[in-house]
Parts: sequence; structure tokens; C-alpha cells
Amino acid sequence: MPAFDAGFWIALLQIIWINILLSGDNAVVIALACRSLPPKQQRWGIILGTLPAIVLRVVFAIFIAYLMEIPWLKLIGGLLLFWIAVKMLQPEDGGHEDGEGAASLWAAVRTIVVADAVMSLDNVIAIAGAAEAAEPHHRIALVVFGLIVSIPLIVWGSQLVLKLLDRYPVVITLGGALLGWIAGGLIVNDPAGDRWPVLDTPVAEYGMSIACALFVVILGYALKRRNASRIAGNTPPGTH
Repeated sequence: MPAFDAGFWIALLQIIWINILLSGDNAVVIALACRSLPPKQQRWGIILGTLPAIVLRVVFAIFIAYLMEIPWLKLIGGLLLFWIAVKMLQPEDGGHEDGEGAASLWAAVRTIVVADAVMSLDNVIAIAGAAEAAEPHHRIALVVFGLIVSIPLIVWGSQLVLKLLDRYPVVITLGGALLGWIAGGLIVNDPAGDRWPVLDTPVAEYGMSIACALFVVILGYALKRRNASRIAGNTPPGTH
């Protein structure tokens, strides 16, 4: 038997294609988290946020069968991602001094790693499923290789989204809504919900995803207006 049979190459192509399709939401997260950084730090934010996220995906791929059976894990992750989406719709204080810039950089990296860890649960399932076409002793290597291939896709996609954010601020809202959509899918697909058959339907999944996407935008803008009013109220008269 050859070292790499047809199943190996089919699985490899499937994994690469899945990574291309699934890299978009990760690119949105990274771009939103890095948008307030000084231009010189944006590239470092992308790199430092992407590498730990890929390592986490490899770990998830190894333990995915166990992780997906833990009740409430996806529910908690979905709620966390929902709040991250709301926070990303808020204006950032882009401190460009050295100390403030460094703090903002690491804050962006933390946000990227946490959000990507949450979203990786479903993404890794798709990649691990594609690897099933290969021989068992090749599967982990395929998954790891496929995730490594996704690094330049995510980095390039993040830079593209950053440029769109600069030109079209509405992309920030669309990005927050996308994260809310993903959060809704995670929440409704938690194993703890298996006891309620009504949740195990496409209508429930799409309904929850739409509701969370809309709620992220509504809540995000409500908090944004409240913060703007608070700042305006604290501004001394006669100042600009």
C-alpha cells in the first residue's frame, strides 16, 4: 500500500477547501479586534492572535470527540461569543503611545484567542470529518497540516477586512452580526438541548442565529449611544 493513498489526497483537498470557506469568520474577529491599533501594531496583532488560535484548534482536533459531548460547553461558549460581538461594536480608545499601544495590542490578542477558541469547536468538526476519508494513522497529521495551511488565509483575510473597515464602517456592524449568528448556532446546538426535540430542527437553529445577530446589533448600538451620552454629559461646557 502506498504511503499516501487516494483517500489521503481527497481528505487533504477537502480540508484545504473547508479552511478556505471557514477562514472568513476568523478574519472578521481578528480585524474587529485590531481595528483600533496603530497601523504598525495591526500586523503584530494579526500574527500574535492567529498563531495561538491555530494551536488551540490542533488541541481541539485531538480531543474533539470528548469536547463535543460536554453539556453546556457550547452554550457557555455561545454566550461568551455573543458578548464579545457586542463589545466589538463599541468605539475603541485607540491610545497610540507606547505603553497604551502595547496594552491595546495584548488586549486585542486576548480577544482574538478567546473568540477563535469558541468558534473553533464547529470548525474543527468539519475538518476532522473530512479527515475520515484517510487512513486512521494519517488523520491527525492531516488535520494539523490543514490548520497550518489556514494561517496565511486568515492573515490575508484579516488584512482585507481591516481595509474594508477603514473605508466602510458598516462592515463593523455586519461583523458583529456575523458573530452573533455564530453564537446563536452554538447555543442551540449544545448537547444539553437534546432533551428538547424542538431545538433539534433547522427552524430553531436559524431562528436562534437570526435572533442573536439582531440582538447583538441592537444591544451594541444601545450601549454605544449610552456611552456617547455619558461622555457628552461629562464634557465641561464650552469645551470641544
